[in-house]
Amino acid sequence: DAELEARDSRKIDKAVRAARFKIKGACVEDIYYLPDRNLTRDRIARLASCAWVEARENLVIISESGGGKSYIAQALGVAACRSLMSVRYARLNDMFREINVARGEGRVYDALDRFSKPDLLILDDFFTTPIENPLNAVDLFEILESREGRGSTMFASQLEPDQWYLRINSELCADSILNRAVEHARVLDIKGPNMREYTAGLKAEMEKGYWD
Repeated sequence: DAELEARDSRKIDKAVRAARFKIKGACVEDIYYLPDRNLTRDRIARLASCAWVEARENLVIISESGGGKSYIAQALGVAACRSLMSVRYARLNDMFREINVARGEGRVYDALDRFSKPDLLILDDFFTTPIENPLNAVDLFEILESREGRGSTMFASQLEPDQWYLRINSELCADSILNRAVEHARVLDIKGPNMREYTAGLKAEMEKGYWD
């Protein structure tokens, strides 16, 4: 039993490293359930079970800046790693940057595969800024088209999906992307306070108590 547990632990550690999370220590156990945050332990537990990933469904997480969407997205990604699923996390612009570098080196299809193949792809800061390069709109379409029915994609955004159209120049490409992203997708709409300010306040109180 100890050997099996150690093997699973190594597999989880490897999956977390491969996911390239920005917050490597994110976990669902540390999510704050404040009264006005529109979050419940039951719903997070259901999402953390990853049944929606097994069903190849998508998830859209929406909150204002500082609302904690990035942390929750990565915490759910870590939960998927604990279930020994393959995960890749990236900010949308960072994904495009990686693809554009690969395109310049003649390896664009390898880059597209890296984002097409994982069980769960997490795209953070989704459409925080418009897609400036028309090729990247096509790249996003190709990735989502390849993943449809084969993998789950999580989108973390400040904007409601009906505002995503404004971030894509091509109306036809926008329709194709949105249909694959949000059709039958689950939506987690987070409300409440700025969590950066909230956690900074908690840290300040803890440090104050320590030095007192």
